[in-house]
Amino acid sequence: MRVLIACEFSGVVRRAFAARGHTAISADLLPAEDGETRMHFQGDARQIDPKQFDLIIAHPPCKDLAVSGARWLKSKGENRINAALAFFRWWLDADCKRIAVENPVSIVASRIRKPTQIVQPWWFGHGETKATCWWIKGLPLLKPTNIVNGRTPRVHFASPGPDRWKERSRTLQGMADAMADQWGNAL
Repeated sequence: MRVLIACEFSGVVRRAFAARGHTAISADLLPAEDGETRMHFQGDARQIDPKQFDLIIAHPPCKDLAVSGARWLKSKGENRINAALAFFRWWLDADCKRIAVENPVSIVASRIRKPTQIVQPWWFGHGETKATCWWIKGLPLLKPTNIVNGRTPRVHFASPGPDRWKERSRTLQGMADAMADQWGNAL
């Protein structure tokens, strides 16, 4: 299966699908954090034809959408918010039969539509909380694979710094493995 992981710099999801024999390509404005150059496209992921893929998993930037930053949304201006919503909607409407678009709890729910599913890291072996919303087309809901104790909001309490956004946006390995196992076998 050919999989596009849009807006992923870490390679976590790409590697999970590749480890299961899929052709997985990540795309992001940033270079791949793991140094991959052959299976990572650096640039605007919308330049890649979605019809080439059996599955698209997109992680649009949430900085102008997440309700965790709601107090700053008004100051960002409606044009910036609308641009972020248009980018999000582009992925929802991409020409592919199987699509999963991820974001935290955000204004997407009130401006576009409610998420199909909300999952937590502790469903997949990570003892922490971070509500992760999925807008899904043509795929089954993710099922928990390793429910663990611990409900630490690690991401919420992350120290300020220039790379805080990277840690907040990183897909955890357990969730990446669940996507690759469950959605990779959905065909």
